[in-house]
Amino acid sequence: MKRTLFIFLMLIQLPVALAESAFETVVAKIKPSVVGIGVSDPLGSPRNVLQGTGFAVGDGTLIVTNFHVVEKALDPEAYQRRVVFIGVGESPKVSPAEIVKTDPGHDLAILKIKDRVPPLTLAKDAYLPDGRDVAFTGFPIGAVLGLYPATHKGMIAALTPVVIPSVNAQQLSIQMMKRLKEPFMVYQMDATAYPGNSGSPVYDMNSGEVVALINKVFVKESKEAALSSPSGISYSIPVKYLNALLAEL
Repeated sequence: MKRTLFIFLMLIQLPVALAESAFETVVAKIKPSVVGIGVSDPLGSPRNVLQGTGFAVGDGTLIVTNFHVVEKALDPEAYQRRVVFIGVGESPKVSPAEIVKTDPGHDLAILKIKDRVPPLTLAKDAYLPDGRDVAFTGFPIGAVLGLYPATHKGMIAALTPVVIPSVNAQQLSIQMMKRLKEPFMVYQMDATAYPGNSGSPVYDMNSGEVVALINKVFVKESKEAALSSPSGISYSIPVKYLNALLAEL
């Protein structure tokens, strides 16, 4: 009887152990493709500033991130340059980057670097169903102690329309009015992301295919509260919009 019970328990635990082992393998393959997006200034203090997360696609020289990560113009009176941080640890490789394509409406940007980073595979355009387990890897609190990518699990909670609100009617532009009439769809995720996760790849936990990009976090109180008291609600841009942007290159 005891032997039978032991075998039964082992059979129950085996699929769980295999799934955990498979996910660990997926994460190990994802991490080398995740990079930091930032600005380098040889005369600044600090010299390098991490602004968000990105990941490689295509031939490995194309880096995807959020538009809002690279939206701010460089200081023309300084020696600033836009860069991609590659590798892990206190001294990542700094690779100069050029913005080659943007889609502000869907909060997407594509950068080009001379170095090659292992590219990730993008999923097809079909939306994921509610309840699908996913994961994302990035730099949730920046690079205070160095470049160390962190992985979080989550779930697709809903496919929901998104619009950019304005303070009052006078600030409604033609583009924003169109967005109100034709909002695009984003994933609301039951997952805890942080400001530094902007641009992080959201991927299938089994295949590692990228299904979306983290682009914003629901903040309950203040910006500081996003770190001390996260809401656990994050949003991501479905990969179909990235596929369309890459097709324009």
